[in-house]
Amino acid sequence: MATPESLSDPGPEDMELNQRLTYEPAQKFFHWAMAIVVLSAIALGLWSSFLVPGDPLRKALLDLHKSFGFTAAALILPRIICRLMSRASVGQPEPNRLFRLAAHGTHFGLYALMILMPVTGYLFSAAGGYSLPWFGLFHWPRLVDESKAMSLAGKWLHDKGAWLIYAAVSAHILAVIWHSVFRRDDVLWRMLPDWRSDDETPD
Repeated sequence: MATPESLSDPGPEDMELNQRLTYEPAQKFFHWAMAIVVLSAIALGLWSSFLVPGDPLRKALLDLHKSFGFTAAALILPRIICRLMSRASVGQPEPNRLFRLAAHGTHFGLYALMILMPVTGYLFSAAGGYSLPWFGLFHWPRLVDESKAMSLAGKWLHDKGAWLIYAAVSAHILAVIWHSVFRRDDVLWRMLPDWRSDDETPD
């Protein structure tokens, strides 16, 4: 029979289980860093879309939008490498096959879009002769010749991809809300940073 001491003081087995049920620190870092970068780029892009071309504020917002986009491009490869080198799964598998497939599809789509959006945005700006700034510190090299056709193709793909990433991010957020509010499981908790010190114990 469990004693109060055994309930309050986690043993080695409990600590090992807790480690298995949470994501690794590197995974958490890349997840939240990419979340901040992507959501910032989305917000800036949406804001600038309501301003008229030639407005100085619109250009400033687009320069920031591009900077966050380039940051996402720089983060995606190490994030994928980190994901491949980390544990294959965390926690209990989703018993519902449809929900499991939807979760995998959303994650795959997000990874694909985090590659597609910076690439198409770069082609749109580089081939169109537009600036390629990174937070005012430097400009990225222009690796393609100026081409109206290539710029228009990049713009078209970037615009269409924007709607897809709106949908994918919304689905991801709704899934987190569904898990936290309706299923009341620990999906969100497993991705949150662990602020507790080693000598702290659960209540």
